[in-house]
Amino acid sequence: MKHRIVVLGAGYAGAIAAGRLARRLHRDDVEITLVNAETEFVERVRLHQLAGGQDLPSRPLRDLYAGTGVRLRTAWVTSVDADRGTVGLTGEQGAETLPYDTLVYALGSTAGALDVPGAAEHAHGLSGKRDALRLRARLAELEPGATVLVVGGGLTGIEAATEIAEARPDLDVSLAARDAVGGGLGEKARRHLYTVFGRLGVTVHENADIARVEAHRVVTGEGREIPARLTVWTAGFAVHPIAAATTLEVSDTGRIVVDASMRSVSHPDVYAVGDAALAEGPGGRPLRMSCATASPMAWQAADSLAARLTGRKVPENTIGYAAQCISLGRRDAVFQKVTRADEATSTVVTGRFGARIKEFICSGAAWSVSHPTMLLPSRRRRL
Repeated sequence: MKHRIVVLGAGYAGAIAAGRLARRLHRDDVEITLVNAETEFVERVRLHQLAGGQDLPSRPLRDLYAGTGVRLRTAWVTSVDADRGTVGLTGEQGAETLPYDTLVYALGSTAGALDVPGAAEHAHGLSGKRDALRLRARLAELEPGATVLVVGGGLTGIEAATEIAEARPDLDVSLAARDAVGGGLGEKARRHLYTVFGRLGVTVHENADIARVEAHRVVTGEGREIPARLTVWTAGFAVHPIAAATTLEVSDTGRIVVDASMRSVSHPDVYAVGDAALAEGPGGRPLRMSCATASPMAWQAADSLAARLTGRKVPENTIGYAAQCISLGRRDAVFQKVTRADEATSTVVTGRFGARIKEFICSGAAWSVSHPTMLLPSRRRRL
């Protein structure tokens, strides 16, 4: 019988892992099934553009994997039984159980901290295509002068606030963060960030811990009110609860704990990649949830799994960082060079050239998914 590999989730991590496995392993020996709730690959790093009114190219998964041998299943994952080696699915044919010999878990993350009172009822997320389209429709309904508040001072919040402000200069856009906005950036990058905020008319509220979200305002922990006809919530991400409901070893946030090869420390037939995995980076610090780590995690998992199945040496690599890239609308960006441990250096590129670098990186990430079996020479090994 063929070795059954099931990949859950076709975001950056899952899509790349499935394609790389198809390139590494012979289809006569393995059966690779990619399960995803949507029929298309979604460029998550561009969702702020979609929300701002731009249209993104359609990338049907059936086209991406044509001729690769990867089987596609459009279904929702409802459960994982890591002891029995099965996955529960709900699709067009109803509920069913899918067995596996090896599982690659890449279900990603959703908007976090929605347990803040009123956030789930009144705030819009930006963690998926449907969220972005709902936000886009809501923005189109706003009259000139309406207040829009983006909650979250990380990269997603910054990109959302500047994209909305540039696309709709008639709106009153503000950004609220619990700590400093862009706190991981260097001094030069933060100066440019605030210059762009000023140019686009984005009001910044730092040290604003949002305690309650209402229909037309938010209230901070200190009782300060910030007007918000529309609230966009980007304050952190949370993983899907499926892994935490299994016998897999997970962190206190529900991420699957993996070793350097992206293999579960509790179940050797399970690998986890992307936002759903807790892996150590340089200095022993956990890798952050980002596209910057999703791709190398997928490479590491696929190469390690292929090596184990074919009796070869498992590669030993430590995933590190190179840069942080932040879009500031369509004509500006910050490219912040960082150390492998994700610490800001003095090398910063901004403005139009920074925007071109960011676009090159985003396009490259999409290309790596659109050409899942062209990332390395054909080296299919027999089991």
